[in-house]
Amino acid sequence: MSVNGFGFRWLQRISAVLALLGVLAAAGFWAAQRWVDTPLNLTKPEVQVTVERGASAREVAALWAAEGVDAPASWLAQWFMWSGQARRIRAGTYAVEPGVTPRSLLQKMVDGDEALASVRLIEGWTFAQFRQALAKAPHLVNTTAAMDEAQLMAAIGAESVRAEGRFFPDTYRYPRGASDTAVLRQAYQAMQQRLAAAWAARATDIPLQSADEALILASIVEKETGRASDRGQIAGVFVNRLRINMPLQTDPTVIYGLGERFDGNLRRRDMEADTPFNTYTRRGLPPTPIAMPGAQSLLAAVQPESTRALYFVARGDGSSAFSESLAEHNRAVNQYQRRQAP
Repeated sequence: MSVNGFGFRWLQRISAVLALLGVLAAAGFWAAQRWVDTPLNLTKPEVQVTVERGASAREVAALWAAEGVDAPASWLAQWFMWSGQARRIRAGTYAVEPGVTPRSLLQKMVDGDEALASVRLIEGWTFAQFRQALAKAPHLVNTTAAMDEAQLMAAIGAESVRAEGRFFPDTYRYPRGASDTAVLRQAYQAMQQRLAAAWAARATDIPLQSADEALILASIVEKETGRASDRGQIAGVFVNRLRINMPLQTDPTVIYGLGERFDGNLRRRDMEADTPFNTYTRRGLPPTPIAMPGAQSLLAAVQPESTRALYFVARGDGSSAFSESLAEHNRAVNQYQRRQAP
């Protein structure tokens, strides 16, 4: 009888212990559930880490804790592994701000939601202006500052290609800490694709022999266009001139040829000084583009508007006045440039 009583009491105690353990486990589970959805304390306004490919959950957790997430790295690591998503964490650069929870932190890395910065390249910029923008771009590592043009182009896999006009103007996003060569390569490839698509869609009767010539013409159209609606007709004027071997006579090419010598005032002597880019003294297209043309200028160059105009002059409001004859053009110049009554 005593044996049976002892056994019964032992079973009661075991049951009580198991029940207690169950309660503690449940409490721990719910505490853990609350913790993963509770905002983490950060030691600075933004915490950023770079997760390398193949990093373990413990290594990733240690990175966050070391950089400013005020939580035990072991807790973070356990959460990453317990969630079942530790192996889905992607390499990349991530940044978190106040309000982030263990759950949202993990999800950010699983989704590959990297901390991105951006740089915008403007239509009509020269390559020199592009390089200046890259040098000032936030969180971008400048590895090409000491390179000349040839070295830079070789670094992005475009050996023997002149840089001017070869980069598509757009907004480029990149992970913080990325190299400027990554942006250069992306912009170069974007222009290659855009130019190829434009050339494939070209009108059959344009007097251009290659996609490179289309790029050069597009860069001139970009610099000459003040109002978007005039772009096709401006391209049409230049195409008409090319057809009859008439000098293009466009100021932006002369200015480009002057380079740093241009002080903002284009003089008669500048127009008469012969350079490869002086389209007053030389016929045909200049040897390279003079700027980065946008998508609409590329399209205008290969699909110019049908027009009989051979001349145009800026009206002063962004638009242009087009003329078929020199006499008509001179009257427009007097009216819009010299402010004489028509």
